[in-house]
Amino acid sequence: MPPEIPEPARPAGPAGSAEEVEEAPHPRLVVGVLAFCGVVVAVMQTLVVPLLPHVPALTGCTPSAASWLVTVTLLTGAVATPVLGRVGDMYGKRRVLVAALGVLVVGSALCAVSSHIGVLIVGRALQGAAIAVVPLGISIMRDELPPARVLSSVALMSSTMGIGAAVGLPVAALVVEHSDWHTMFWASAGLGLLDIVLVMLVVPESPLRTRGRFDAVGAVGLSAALVCLLLATTQGGGWGWGSTRVVGLFAASVVIALVWGRYELRVSSPMVDLRVSARPSVLFANVAALLIGFAFYANSLATAQMVQEPKSTGYGLGASIVVGGLCLLPGGLSMVALSPVSARMSAAYGPKVTLAVASVVLAVGYVVRFYTSHSLWLIIVGATVVSSGTALAYSALPSLVMRAVPVSETAAANGLNTLMRSVGQAFCSAVVAAVLANLTFRAGGRTAPTLHAYLLVFLIAGGAALAALAVTLCLPGRSVGPAGNVGVRGPRVPAQEGA
Repeated sequence: MPPEIPEPARPAGPAGSAEEVEEAPHPRLVVGVLAFCGVVVAVMQTLVVPLLPHVPALTGCTPSAASWLVTVTLLTGAVATPVLGRVGDMYGKRRVLVAALGVLVVGSALCAVSSHIGVLIVGRALQGAAIAVVPLGISIMRDELPPARVLSSVALMSSTMGIGAAVGLPVAALVVEHSDWHTMFWASAGLGLLDIVLVMLVVPESPLRTRGRFDAVGAVGLSAALVCLLLATTQGGGWGWGSTRVVGLFAASVVIALVWGRYELRVSSPMVDLRVSARPSVLFANVAALLIGFAFYANSLATAQMVQEPKSTGYGLGASIVVGGLCLLPGGLSMVALSPVSARMSAAYGPKVTLAVASVVLAVGYVVRFYTSHSLWLIIVGATVVSSGTALAYSALPSLVMRAVPVSETAAANGLNTLMRSVGQAFCSAVVAAVLANLTFRAGGRTAPTLHAYLLVFLIAGGAALAALAVTLCLPGRSVGPAGNVGVRGPRVPAQEGA
């Protein structure tokens, strides 16, 4: 792989030329628009969580069918994130970002106009494709922003997934309690359209392109392996972990992944450059992303449910669905506040140090959660500490990846890293569901998880954070300061050569 070199200064064009007349958008506008897109996409992911218990009554479907409103978004997001990242690297990142937002709008509109579970599942599947907006936005920032602004902007963009999730839960809960549930999908469609307009007006299209042809076979193989893995993981609790379907899906995912990997190593323009992905700096960053995703999601899954448990359980607070969602809001605000702090830490000490500190903060947060499960305010404090660690980690991970991959593969590499977060969240969802379903007792005439079930969830999540710390310490080097290739643009490749 040839080394990257800084972009040479371009001579000023003649008077009246397009280069002289056209002014570049202000960096803050570009960052603000892209970050807003990330928040909207993250809010979309969490919209249906407060609605799920009511979906069977609202649509006449079974609870298992209702669960597909979450599962299908995870599946399509997992497939779309690396694939659209690669397409963006090859054919234009802004173009693909706008297309992903367009699919979000279509999916939101479908959910807004129908109460049929089949249509809702299709709409949610389309919404899931928009998760690719975050790695695409990170790649655009790397290409277009001044080097001094890249770290802080990427940190904010990466944190939008957590910020939007924290904001989306209480907002969706308010809509479910006080308005027609279709309203939140209309709002999602409207915000998606606003995103598209803002992107078209403010965000420039990067002329950087990856040469070669799109690896359609590799995209299909990766998609098939991911669907088998995530379908088995998310449905294992309902189908039975030892059932033929689940075991068969896990086996199929392994076989497909092995065949796919062998093919990718032989093709000239692979969907995923496995040789680059196998570098310790990239491999350990992706493993850390999976573990951080697991640790973060346990906080989101357990907190709202725990405070809503009835007081008859002996530990529950009997809070409303809105209060349960609001418990996560301070964590979302802390993520906004800490993203620039994470960028400064990464600039001064390197993203490896930032990620290590983040893992420690996550583990400490779960220690707080373990010992403060009876007080609402202390639960909020513990959840906020976990979110703070997540903010530091999510801000550092893209910097680690960008320092280790060619500039022409930024979107694809960050898409894979974002995918690993999603895989971690999927495994976390399965583990939390299994723990809370198996450690139960009778309280107030109903079956509820025991307090020990929630404490075990916190222990497992804290263990995942410590595992992330161990993986982080295995990362090579310290990568001090903003040097390296995070803020350095490679030689520009004309669009027609890579399209």
